[in-house]
Amino acid sequence: MKRVENKVAIVTGGAMGIGKAACLLLAEQGALVAVTDIHEAKSQETVAEIQAKGGKAAFWCLNTAKESEVKETIQAIDAHFGRIDILVNNAGISGVNKPTHEVSEQEWDALMAVNVKGVFFCTKHVIPFMQKHGGGSIINLSSIYGLVGAPDVPPYHASKGAVRLMTKTDALLYAKDKIRVNSIHPGFIWTPMVENYGKNYPGSQEEFRKYADSLHPLGHIGDPNDIAYGILYLASDEAKFITGSELIIDGGYTAR
Repeated sequence: MKRVENKVAIVTGGAMGIGKAACLLLAEQGALVAVTDIHEAKSQETVAEIQAKGGKAAFWCLNTAKESEVKETIQAIDAHFGRIDILVNNAGISGVNKPTHEVSEQEWDALMAVNVKGVFFCTKHVIPFMQKHGGGSIINLSSIYGLVGAPDVPPYHASKGAVRLMTKTDALLYAKDKIRVNSIHPGFIWTPMVENYGKNYPGSQEEFRKYADSLHPLGHIGDPNDIAYGILYLASDEAKFITGSELIIDGGYTAR
């Protein structure tokens, strides 16, 4: 039996990077996947890849920062598949890399709208459907920077700290409904977001990659599938006794 067979999973930010890897792996393991993102072409590629392998998936265009879109999309997904069992709150942006005193209100709010309000909106509107269907698993993508600090991207770090505590609060609120809520804390993962962040590094992309590798005791940064397998575990019934927890997948970064 596949690990999430016949479960319905929503993945936000499913077009690329960790989100795409999660969509592909969940589908491979039997889930019916709702791929959501603002990038339609790349999302449709993800859907096509799943379907080509015999899996089931469909795409919904979704800006998680807009509550009306979130509400309508989650309603549509439940109507399409008949239930919702898994929500992966993966959509996020890195925002500006400036010291705190140089960050504008607009820059701060733009990041919080996606990284914090997006998680809030998706959780808020999926909960009633999970309650109706008798439970579920919500997996929030935080970061190592929801656990430790670093002297860069202050809004991003603040947002990931918020996601960590939102996770624990919701885990306690909805445990009675058999809804588990957990956070994942990746180290550096080679995704388009990290690749783009590396463009500001004083040197080549190759030099940035070597630098990022050196930050992790295992000697290399992660791959999107490293996180996707963590998502799969928390989504599955294998994790039935886990809620309010932090799954750290960081090559040893935070062990120091």
